[in-house]
Amino acid sequence: MKRLKKFIKYIGILLLLFMIFNSIRIYRYSFEYSAKKSDVAIVLGAGTHDGILSPVFIERIEHGIYLYQNQLIDKIIFTGGKGENQEISDSDLAKNYAIEKGIPTKDILIEEYSNYTYENLIEAKGIMDSLNYSSALIVSDPLHMKRSMELAFQTGIKCEPSPSKTSMYRTIIPKLKFLAYETFFYTLGKLSFQH
Repeated sequence: MKRLKKFIKYIGILLLLFMIFNSIRIYRYSFEYSAKKSDVAIVLGAGTHDGILSPVFIERIEHGIYLYQNQLIDKIIFTGGKGENQEISDSDLAKNYAIEKGIPTKDILIEEYSNYTYENLIEAKGIMDSLNYSSALIVSDPLHMKRSMELAFQTGIKCEPSPSKTSMYRTIIPKLKFLAYETFFYTLGKLSFQH
């Protein structure tokens, strides 16, 4: 019994150290930024409520608009499906926002079936393949980039990180909470050998 308790204790310590290691990797990767000319920007969804874009999603959409206006991409792919009791998809709301900001409708693509990051990327990859686009800038929050990029590589997307330059996670407590969230799911993915 003592051996079992000691074993469990050591496993717990190793797991904690692994999570700390991963949180450092996630934080350090949040500063990676590419301005490489690409075919599309894939703007990862961040939710809506009662037809209103979340502040986090708006930051990501604004960054996609910035990339388009600076001619770093030719098209923007907005991702995100419909939540429960939702009549319009997250991506369609994002599209309408971008159009109001002056982005031509012809240069906006959307997918309306995904609910999670991996699904966002799978659906976006399908759009890219159907239109023969081969390169992408992945747009999300800085602390979300490490996990997002690894998921993107798993789907076969040739891409570079392009985190939003501003984030709604500005103060220390929200940042730490978001980092903890990302660390948990990143570590879970590593331990299960998938995301």
